[in-house]
Amino acid sequence: MELNKAVIDCMRVLRRRLRDEMSEDIHLNQPDAIEAMLHACQRSADAETRALGVHLAEISDYQAASKQANARQYRGHETAAPASAAPQAPSEDAQRGHSVRMYRGQRVYN
Repeated sequence: MELNKAVIDCMRVLRRRLRDEMSEDIHLNQPDAIEAMLHACQRSADAETRALGVHLAEISDYQAASKQANARQYRGHETAAPASAAPQAPSEDAQRGHSVRMYRGQRVYN
């Protein structure tokens, strides 16, 4: 994720507000600083702090970054997209009437 002046300025304002309001001490050099700030903003009772959190999420493109971070991994390798995300055509074996399962990385025909 790219940190530009607008994102850093918003993070500074939020950091001060969260420190005063909730005693949250979030450092800007933390790898998960934006995520920690957004979670703290959701718990905040102040509407302006919550609005600043929404603004930070918009300008930092947090939703796109979180979708990439939530990609499923198996032993360090990205797996295919979940079935609900993209419909897949039936495989050649499934069209022939065979049931195919995966067991420890191997195809098992039933």
